Amino acid sequence: MFEKYGIQFEEWLTGLGAGQATASFIKELFVLIIVILLSMLVYVFVRRILLNTMTRVSRRTKTKWDDVLVKRRVFRRFAYLAPALIVYLAIPFIFKDMEVVQNVLNAAIRIYIVFIVLLALDAILSSLLDIYEGFTISQTKPIKGYIQIVKIFIFFIGGIIIIGELIGKTPVSLLTGLGALTAVLLFVFRDPILGFIGSVQLSANDLVRPGDWISMPKHNADGIVTDINLTAIKVQNWDKTIANIPTYSMVSDSFQNWRGMQESGGRRIKRSVRIDMNSIRFCTPEMIERFRRIHLLSDYIDQKQKELKEYNEKNEIDESVLVNGRRLTNLGVFRQYLKTYLERHPEVKQDMTFLVRHLQPTEVGLPVEVYVFSAEQEWAKYEEVQAHIFDHILAVVPQFDLKVFQNPTGSDFKQLIT
Repeated sequence: MFEKYGIQFEEWLTGLGAGQATASFIKELFVLIIVILLSMLVYVFVRRILLNTMTRVSRRTKTKWDDVLVKRRVFRRFAYLAPALIVYLAIPFIFKDMEVVQNVLNAAIRIYIVFIVLLALDAILSSLLDIYEGFTISQTKPIKGYIQIVKIFIFFIGGIIIIGELIGKTPVSLLTGLGALTAVLLFVFRDPILGFIGSVQLSANDLVRPGDWISMPKHNADGIVTDINLTAIKVQNWDKTIANIPTYSMVSDSFQNWRGMQESGGRRIKRSVRIDMNSIRFCTPEMIERFRRIHLLSDYIDQKQKELKEYNEKNEIDESVLVNGRRLTNLGVFRQYLKTYLERHPEVKQDMTFLVRHLQPTEVGLPVEVYVFSAEQEWAKYEEVQAHIFDHILAVVPQFDLKVFQNPTGSDFKQLIT
């Protein structure tokens, strides 16, 4: 069509008395203007009519994938191809006698088309990631790292094509010549390659997911995983700082994942009170009678006294000597009190590990350890539960004629002097 009407326009100009060279130049300029205007009209048509129509349709449908494609501007990026294709088809006619100009413009438009296609593919892959993250499985099987490695591969191929257009070589010949640059490429893409390997291992072994609480002191990380990508894992620490951990480090180095605790429904309380061993003694009748009046111990004291009496009588124990037979100690009664207290505590999980035990005696006293699980997992509430428990424990220790071990302070030395 351009050639037919162009020839007629040139003949008309020649008929008006214009020279052949002048008529040919005016014809080519006129056709170039027409092509530019036509490409602009096509772009406006695609952008304003087709894209707006697709946007309105996507908003009315119940599916989410079309909304994601519109949000990521997939259709808009493809719309940039329409004017380029029109110009590309018209160049051989407009510059029919200018082979050098044709080659330069054709190469430029091909580069432009490759660039637009790369942007469109990038938007499509990002849309696929957004759609996938809308499913529950994305919480346990993130694919962001895989999407990023595909993007790197696509842009690498696109870069090879563009370089080939610039230097006049085919992509195949360029790829063949890359063998000598393999070492350089491995050095340049070392982090993405290691990150891809790390992402595969993390995903295959389900080591970490977005939303997990992890601790990794080597990288000053202690908080929630907010993002997992090809080269780094982003962790928001509890102090609101952000730690970026190389993805491969999650495989090569050790870290602690608290997901098991979060999924278990409980959070461990593991803390001890150090008892002054000089305060540990056998219970006297007066002490036993006083302990019996403690509500949580009354049944235990009656049952234990009966059991000990039967044992001592059966074995004809001489109870006039304290070390003979079996007797209650204030520490044993205290330990039983803690056990009963924690068994009736509403915020302590009874279906998980439950221990009140002695640890190895040391020069700073005998540790009595509480090893239980709190029903509260949220940090602030968990700390509050733990604090309430040990507030009570420290307050009741003197009621059993026991003392908490504490290194001497200035006030202690002052009392000695006075």
